[in-house]
Amino acid sequence: MSDDNEIYPFRLDTTKEALADLHDRVAATRWPSRELVDDRSQGVQLATAQALARYWTTDYDWHAFEARLNDLPQFVTTIDGVEIHFIHVRSPHEDALPLIMTHGWPGSVAELLGSIGPLTDPTAYGGEASDAFHLVLPSLPGYGFSGEPTALGWENGPIAQAWAELMRRLGYTRYVAQGGDVGAAVTDAMGRQGPDGLLGIHVNLLALAIGIKDMLPADTDQEKAAHEALGLFMTDGFGYFLEMSTRPQTIGYSLLDSPIGLASWMLDHDTDSYYKMSRAFVSGETAGGLTRDSILDNITLYWLTGTGASAARWYWEFGRFLAAHQGPPPPVQVPVGFTTFPGEIWACPRSWVEAVYPTMSYFNEVDRGGHFAAWEEPELFASELRAAFRSLR
Repeated sequence: MSDDNEIYPFRLDTTKEALADLHDRVAATRWPSRELVDDRSQGVQLATAQALARYWTTDYDWHAFEARLNDLPQFVTTIDGVEIHFIHVRSPHEDALPLIMTHGWPGSVAELLGSIGPLTDPTAYGGEASDAFHLVLPSLPGYGFSGEPTALGWENGPIAQAWAELMRRLGYTRYVAQGGDVGAAVTDAMGRQGPDGLLGIHVNLLALAIGIKDMLPADTDQEKAAHEALGLFMTDGFGYFLEMSTRPQTIGYSLLDSPIGLASWMLDHDTDSYYKMSRAFVSGETAGGLTRDSILDNITLYWLTGTGASAARWYWEFGRFLAAHQGPPPPVQVPVGFTTFPGEIWACPRSWVEAVYPTMSYFNEVDRGGHFAAWEEPELFASELRAAFRSLR
């Protein structure tokens, strides 16, 4: 699983030409006519896309985000033939617990930046030094500044193994892991592999629910609501998932050619997040960390790295993984923490989490936040991780 074990510093330096090309392409967008409904049921609304385009080309400052990234300790290392980019922020508290945290799609390390301070330096946010984490934030293979796999096989299991190798290279012999969205699937795989040193995991999406929907309890009102939400996702909110899990290359041509095509594809993820992001551009109303600038930080990162197609290929790998593994997954090897955020695509009841994770050691339902929990509510998210991992220190 190793190559040369070397770790190299990374710094971002975007050319003026790349940003000028982005602006020219946005200005040249061929707009569709307005949707024929008053909601998102036909897709990203024209007013939202045009408001995003105006802000992108007039007020947004990519260099501010670039500087923010370059102020953080960033590195690359090659694992199993793929260059992996990661941010590594050590806590000022030396006895902090190492934590590797994995983003999802359509996210990136950009969605996790707001949680760095609360996680690494809890005393600055009203917490205790004993709750501090040393933080490792890798970019998934094919995402952001990580390299693109040139061969098949980079689904959850191999990525999980690569993350264990990354933590070994960093010298961490005791650590925990966290993930949402794609990151939840990768973190789940880590928990089932149980690599040396992994003490426990925390996830905020029950990724396996897609494959075992009919096996999950549906008796209480909360369980029925979760089933309804998951069923709605698989019939009316599944478009991006279906396209990328079957034809990532086809959608990739559009994602690499049109900035507005990329932006609209990324906005059209789930109802709760879409309306929060739409309001940020149309009316200026923000939901926690989901600001116009932070949303465009993430979209622009995808555009400048040209990773629309390579990121989508994970879904193709995951779709085939699900088809090939119809039986029960291997048992979880470590304690599992889970937080249900109310705006999640399917907000899981405790019974669902217990059914999937018999080793569940922490469960909580919070009162705000959605699918992009760390992005939207970074301090609440950090407090959940502190509580989930406190008993494992």
